[in-house]
Amino acid sequence: MSEEITQRPEGRTEAGFRKPELLVSAGSPEEIAALIEAGADAVHIGDMRFGMRLAGDIPEERIADAIRLAHDKGAKAYVVCNGILHNDVLPELPGFLKCIADAGADGLVFGDPAVLIARRQAGVNIPLHWSTEMTTTNYKTANYWVTKGARRVFLARELNMDEVVEMAQKVQAEVQVQVHGMTNIYHSKRTLLSNYWEHQGHSPEGEALDAERNLFLIEHERKEEKFPVYEDRSGTHVMSSDDLCMLESLHELMEAGIDSFRIEGLLKPLPYNEAVVRAYRKAIDAYAADPEGYVFQEEWLDEVRALQQPDRELSFGFFYKEQVY
Repeated sequence: MSEEITQRPEGRTEAGFRKPELLVSAGSPEEIAALIEAGADAVHIGDMRFGMRLAGDIPEERIADAIRLAHDKGAKAYVVCNGILHNDVLPELPGFLKCIADAGADGLVFGDPAVLIARRQAGVNIPLHWSTEMTTTNYKTANYWVTKGARRVFLARELNMDEVVEMAQKVQAEVQVQVHGMTNIYHSKRTLLSNYWEHQGHSPEGEALDAERNLFLIEHERKEEKFPVYEDRSGTHVMSSDDLCMLESLHELMEAGIDSFRIEGLLKPLPYNEAVVRAYRKAIDAYAADPEGYVFQEEWLDEVRALQQPDRELSFGFFYKEQVY
């Protein structure tokens, strides 16, 4: 496939409108059921061995049931394998991919080419989604991975609105963007929190340094902002101090032809994520019913604002260059 071709994928045209998918991360069967009931069209799920910054760990022995649960409720299930993979987990990957393929996984989110190799070894043909972890900031890189089989490209969160619109026109696959939730601003494979604990003269053994601990980084210059930080088998993660919220400008992304809107549910309670899904469901359905007469309704955000943490602002992130790391 030539990288210079700029036609839009089938089903997405300049004149027509196709209702975008509403996708949310889910960390357990309970969350899958509740979020689909709230209005999600699809869920991101994964096993901690292969996925990074998952909303929860659904191990291999349970993931087939999770996929079937999503299907029974009329939604799709995409399995996230976007971790920075080391040699020790590679022998386990083909078997895992065979497991999720047999269960009918609707997509495989990947970044490491080792996932493509394991997919061939497993003899399965799960649709591929190129991960935002690889910082997809230009259409030529995106289209390169389309030639390798990617059917969807998850754009980098650092793009502004003009760049997102341009990418939507030039990427030869479905385009996905994050529209709500916190974003990752720093990742290290090193166990930085454990190292800090040891430097302070404490033993990290038995310490809960994971997402449940509610640890924060605070900068000297911006003491009013709290950056959530946690450690897991993928390393150390520092998250944004605010939450992306594109509900007010969602119509611009629908006009651009974005195929999938992702809600990041990481480090959020289930009732909050349900409220967010309901709000975006209302906006998408209202626009689809009458694109010409669509008007954003401020009350769609009322439930979200009522549950929003007081010390975390809702912002447009990088879409209008509000966010500063």
